Amino acid sequence: MSSNTLGQAPGMPTSTSWTKLLSGQIPALVLLALCLFSAFMSDRFISSANITNILLQASVLAVVTIGMTYVIIGGGFDLSVGSVVALAGCIAAEVMLHSGIVAGVVAGALSGVAVGVINGYVIARVGVSPFIATLGSMVLVRGVVLLMTQGSPIVGEEGLPDAFVSFGTGRLYGVPYLVIAAITSFIIFAWTLHRTAFGTRTYAVGGNKEAAFLSGVPVNRVVITTYAICGFTAAIAGVMLAARLQSGQPTAGEFYELSAIAAVVLGGAALQGGEGKLYKSMIGVLIMTILANSLNLMGVDSYWQRIAVGLVIILAAAADQMRHKHK
Repeated sequence: MSSNTLGQAPGMPTSTSWTKLLSGQIPALVLLALCLFSAFMSDRFISSANITNILLQASVLAVVTIGMTYVIIGGGFDLSVGSVVALAGCIAAEVMLHSGIVAGVVAGALSGVAVGVINGYVIARVGVSPFIATLGSMVLVRGVVLLMTQGSPIVGEEGLPDAFVSFGTGRLYGVPYLVIAAITSFIIFAWTLHRTAFGTRTYAVGGNKEAAFLSGVPVNRVVITTYAICGFTAAIAGVMLAARLQSGQPTAGEFYELSAIAAVVLGGAALQGGEGKLYKSMIGVLIMTILANSLNLMGVDSYWQRIAVGLVIILAAAADQMRHKHK
């Protein structure tokens, strides 16, 4: 009998198992500590209005992060999601002004899928690195949006359709529609990632592409699909943001790619791929959102807020590297 189990009742967790359990819940513990600190620093933090504001701010980033989680678990990442948010929002706004809400939403969503498929094809089939491929897409797509809109918001003479605007501003039993959309997206994609064969293949490809290929996994198809999902969720986020802003904004989505990557890493996913949980990525989103909200409540200058978020991204990446060195 080992020394660390002497005197323990049968079935009781060992110190090693407690360590593993706690290390797996670090994102949740960080979130709890941040909430307690924020509540201590400002009474307004726990007000219903502020909590609703946090959920609204987190909803759009959460949907973007869902797709980013798929891509990172699959062994890549996507720098173009912020530009796709702007593209989808502007296309949706433009189309619905002439053809209705449904046509606008579908057009916006398809634009994101198209960008995602192209990214995935260039990475999987052509062999371009995810960094170069999606960096190029980020610049190209943003340029297309600015060219299409001439840098001006898309609103229309009488504004966007009332039903669409209501989706961005309305509530159901006190819960904003945007928050409901984010929760629904999470449920669907969490089930797909953790309960389907495609999700298992995504983890396998991210963990070891060669081993996955030898096991019969269609690696290229999985990679392209993860990028298509990432483009789709970024597009849905863009439509949600357009509804909230009541216009298609060509500058929307800036820095969303970095915030989404940081949220996934804060949630404990490995940048090398093959690891991660979608619910933990959502915890990462809340950490990022609550951090910004708390700094704002404390009156911290917006420039310092950017510095703080930048430090969080660096620390998250450093923690990821240290975690894998000690495995």
